[in-house]
Amino acid sequence: MTRPTVRIKTHPMWRIRLVHDLPRYLLAAVAAAGLAASARIAIAPPRPVAENASSVAPAAPNLAAEGYASLFARRYLTWNAADPQATEKALEGFAGPGMEPDAGLQLPPTGSQAVEWDEVVQQREPAPGQYVYTVAAQTDTAGILYLTVSVVRAANGGIALGGYPALVGAPTARPAQLPQHLREVSEPALATVVERALRNYLAASAAELASDLANGAHVSLPAEPLSLDTVQRLDWSAEGSAVLAVVQAQDSRGVRYTLAYEMDVARDQGRWEISAVQTDPDE
Repeated sequence: MTRPTVRIKTHPMWRIRLVHDLPRYLLAAVAAAGLAASARIAIAPPRPVAENASSVAPAAPNLAAEGYASLFARRYLTWNAADPQATEKALEGFAGPGMEPDAGLQLPPTGSQAVEWDEVVQQREPAPGQYVYTVAAQTDTAGILYLTVSVVRAANGGIALGGYPALVGAPTARPAQLPQHLREVSEPALATVVERALRNYLAASAAELASDLANGAHVSLPAEPLSLDTVQRLDWSAEGSAVLAVVQAQDSRGVRYTLAYEMDVARDQGRWEISAVQTDPDE
């Protein structure tokens, strides 16, 4: 008969204590980490990462949808009570299932309205494939009206109205924000060149203007010549590479204008030259 044996193993005391106290150490470490994280958030809370506006390309305009909204607004706001069938016929191509042939437009017993001009002044895209345009329309009887028109991409790939239109208020506008804290042009030679170039530019005198233009400069002259009366202000742009000129000029009828021009300037061999006037005709 085999008798059971008992074996006794010895372990260092530090090892026994470590095994015994390990759960307590781990719990204390987790609690300390939690307290540190809470303190970090309280002292310097995380901020949402701002999207770099310069890296986000603006949405390309959808010219087809924009033109569709503009056309609908023009037809919707043009009507003649003496010929309601013409109004309904003009709108029936826009209507769809669940919408009246005249897009819900009911005319009064008398009167008429015509759109003199219209233009899309605001756009938003509440969902992919859906565009909401605000169309400003100058009417001959009600003045300027603002109409929002929803345009969607249909299942077959075409465009369609996304619902009834809405008459709304004008987009928010604020007083003019004129440039502030600009550095005045103090060099007489540059002021002389700018004034002379502007005088010839406004008068549409290409030959005289050419003497102040830099090599390769392209300038598109005004369609209606103007005469320069005075240069009211002449300042450097914020970047320091262009001059901002505020002038008074008048046309052949005697109408006076206060106009502002940005002119790119550069010094070449000690002489100031103009490389652009307000616009780039090549773009």
